[in-house]
Amino acid sequence: MTDTLPTSTSPAQSTGKLLTALIVGGITAIFDTTIVAVGLHTLTDRLNAPIATIQWVSTGYLLALAVAIPFVSWAQARLGGKRLWLFALGFFVLGSILCACAWNAESLIAFRVVQGLGGGIMFPLMQTLAMQNVAPQAMARTMAIVSLPIALGPILGPVLGGVVLHWLDWHWLFLINVPLGVAGLILAFFFISKDRPHRDAHHQRLDLIGVVLLVPALAGLLYGLSNVHAEGGFSRADVLFPIIIGAVMLVAFTIWAMRRAGAALIDVRLLAQRSVRASSITLTFLGATLFASTFLLPLYFQTLRGADVLTAALLLIPQGVGTLLARLIAGKLVDAVGPRIVALVGFLVIAAATVPFALTGADASVWLLGIALFVRGFGLGVVLIPVMTVAYVDIRRDEMPHASAITRIVQQLGGAFGTALVAVVLTAVATQTDTQAGFQSAFWWTIAITIAAAIASVLLPSRRGNL
Repeated sequence: MTDTLPTSTSPAQSTGKLLTALIVGGITAIFDTTIVAVGLHTLTDRLNAPIATIQWVSTGYLLALAVAIPFVSWAQARLGGKRLWLFALGFFVLGSILCACAWNAESLIAFRVVQGLGGGIMFPLMQTLAMQNVAPQAMARTMAIVSLPIALGPILGPVLGGVVLHWLDWHWLFLINVPLGVAGLILAFFFISKDRPHRDAHHQRLDLIGVVLLVPALAGLLYGLSNVHAEGGFSRADVLFPIIIGAVMLVAFTIWAMRRAGAALIDVRLLAQRSVRASSITLTFLGATLFASTFLLPLYFQTLRGADVLTAALLLIPQGVGTLLARLIAGKLVDAVGPRIVALVGFLVIAAATVPFALTGADASVWLLGIALFVRGFGLGVVLIPVMTVAYVDIRRDEMPHASAITRIVQQLGGAFGTALVAVVLTAVATQTDTQAGFQSAFWWTIAITIAAAIASVLLPSRRGNL
């Protein structure tokens, strides 16, 4: 592998400019993963297409996003971080413009794939560029800043989507990305340092066998999990077969990558490092917790309480506020008591704040739920920093792109599994008894996943070390 960025730590002002460029550009792709979800029913009406087709507007985006992630390490080594970031962000902005110009469901799905490919490169690259350009002792504080869009995306995306659909046309679900994306391109051009790949990087070949194994593996797993919500759940053929094939190919890739060592598409040997392994396990459960609740909460307010899209979006704002405020102290907490304690307590706070949703129904106090959402958002904002930062503690800078890819992939898979699980529970229980019981059971399962995440966080280092 190659060290594509300057080896010296940038001064504080340069680091601040770098993070500004990354956040402004990255927030567009991160919000887009959830902002469109609330508009699927609107798109069904406007584009005159069945929900089974429109569902691919989200599914196609997520599949494209996932299959792009494994290429980031190789592409950064070949092109350099700055050029790759400009390419990915420009590709995403182009996809956004094309989506807004879509004339039917099929064209919109195709253009969403373009968006997803750009976003899939941006997610891990944003973390890598930030971690490669800060001193080790500043990693936690830097992650608190750079992960802000990652934390707020699943929480505020539905809010923004609801607001857009209430006052504007569906095209603005995508056009809203364009001014931010253009601003991000300008900032990246001036604020991200030029990096020249090592001359050997130009001769580094793409691991084609790794591509053939890993890309279908991720696509199969995510596609299978995306079909779980339909009648039949995990017993459906379009769930079982893709998941089984995907799992087999993932195992095959792991075996191949172990033999291929540093020349593999993704260097899975990093999982032998305690820091990367602990972070990856915990991030899997964190992804499940985060995306399960992102799926459930808007449905809870709309289906059980009868709120429209805008009202449901506004009711979710306290969770975003809690997450935002948590960023002000999370880095300092990790520095003071270490990642294990911060993550463990944070997950327990999330679990406790989800209990009101599992115990109450349509007549629950909006103020009580708002307070619970604020506390829940605060917990989410706290846990993300130690869990993500730990992955970079004990590895070299040239290994960081691989660590970013690994942690992002497990978070995507965990999120897909968590969403699928609560969707099955919600559908099954609501059909057998009533809707309220379905939501209560689904929230209890979300709490169980969160507690599992708390248990997994015990694997994290007890003290901050170089964090």
